Amino acid sequence: MDAYRRHSGETLATISDGMVQLHTRFYGKGPSRAKTHLIDDTIVCILWNGFTTVEQTLIAEDEAETVASFRHTFQKTMQDQFTSVIEEATGRTVIAYMSQVHVAPNVAVELFLLESGTGEAGTAEEEREDVPGLTQPA
Repeated sequence: MDAYRRHSGETLATISDGMVQLHTRFYGKGPSRAKTHLIDDTIVCILWNGFTTVEQTLIAEDEAETVASFRHTFQKTMQDQFTSVIEEATGRTVIAYMSQVHVAPNVAVELFLLESGTGEAGTAEEEREDVPGLTQPA
């Protein structure tokens, strides 16, 4: 897949649509809005207003941690489905997937790290060496 396709608005829209569809299918309610960003080898998908009625009820009763814990467990279970959306849209391999929810505002963030464009995954130490002024650990 060429560089233009990987970075095009069409690719980002495909990812947003895929994330909304997965949330709708498996939670029974999808977010009202989604936006996906691609920065180097990182994809960030932001999903607004996706809590179900049950989750909203729990949040209103100070059980936001319960909702966050459930969502985290569910996202780990669904990792293959979520990463497949990214890999199919970009033609690149996902090497890490993270998910986070926030109560106020009602937002979820799906974060994907992609294998580098050269086909090799970078390491934390390699990345750190390129940051001017960053002190290396002893």
